[in-house]
Amino acid sequence: MKIRYIAFIIIGLIVCFLIYNKLWGSKAKEAQAMGATKGKGKRKSGPIPVKVMIVKDTIVINNIDVTGSIDANEKVSLISQTAGNITGIYFKEGSHVSKGQLLVKVYNQDLQASLQQNQYQVALAKETEYRNKVLLQKEAISKEEYETSLTNLNSLKSQADMIKAQISRTEIRAPFSGTIGLRNVSPGGYLSPSTSIATLVNIDPAKLTFSVPERYLPLIQKGSKINFTVASSSKTFQAKVYAIEPAIDVTSRTITVRAEAPNPKDELTAGSFAKINLTLDQIPKTIMVPTECVIPDLKSSKVFVVKKGVAAAKFVETDLRTDTKIQITKGLKPGDSLIVSGIIQMRPKVPLKIVKVIK
Repeated sequence: MKIRYIAFIIIGLIVCFLIYNKLWGSKAKEAQAMGATKGKGKRKSGPIPVKVMIVKDTIVINNIDVTGSIDANEKVSLISQTAGNITGIYFKEGSHVSKGQLLVKVYNQDLQASLQQNQYQVALAKETEYRNKVLLQKEAISKEEYETSLTNLNSLKSQADMIKAQISRTEIRAPFSGTIGLRNVSPGGYLSPSTSIATLVNIDPAKLTFSVPERYLPLIQKGSKINFTVASSSKTFQAKVYAIEPAIDVTSRTITVRAEAPNPKDELTAGSFAKINLTLDQIPKTIMVPTECVIPDLKSSKVFVVKKGVAAAKFVETDLRTDTKIQITKGLKPGDSLIVSGIIQMRPKVPLKIVKVIK
């Protein structure tokens, strides 16, 4: 009997412990604390303070920033068409030369002697041809004899032309006006057709070559004006498009455009890197909103507007983007109150408190 009573007492103590732990234990206190916290949160909930922007139509100038390179209007590496010793150099490095100006001369005394000898032969052949012509008119010689003398004269003249052409190859002249660079030869040195004498560059006007995305092809036209800058100057330069590549690059899906820029003071240098601002077109009437207002969705994008004091979602279509704004082509209309702050907290039908209106 005593053992049974003891067992009952032990069971009773266990039940009392479980009831006490359930009602007044640490877990019960935590649950009560969480309930109190939730109660306080509910008591503190209220309208979300937001800033709104009144949607309106604006004028947008469609600009894009691209990079390009400065090229010379004309550039050539000067070489000789014949081999020989250099007898004269007639330019200074870095100087301006005119078209046709003699720059380098190669030994040609043997050709000059051959030309002089030929001229004597031509003079004699002319006299012979003239005498035979007179005799032919008097029927003193046959026509064949006259034609032989005429052929000999023409042959000697052709030889003279050939010698003059060979002499001209020994004189390297400027093919166009420009600035000549550093020379790679010296007087008395041997010059071969594979030796580069110097580089001749014409940089006025300068050529500006750059590429734009395929989608802008209909907006690029000959005569379009562009602004650009280079690292060597703080000045903003202007250029005008004069040529467009007829084919699109299949790798980058871009089209190459070339413009020319006046460069009378040689402020632009061939090979320079250029930052280009290209004005494509002007949109006279459209809606532009801050980029952070637009929330990407699975199939489209959406924004939140104020409607009867609460937030309302609107699905929109976008197009043009700038650094801070995005164009809305469908979904908003002038006069809508667009929410521009607290976007993370926005949910449909959330009560709002407007703290600032941006017009």
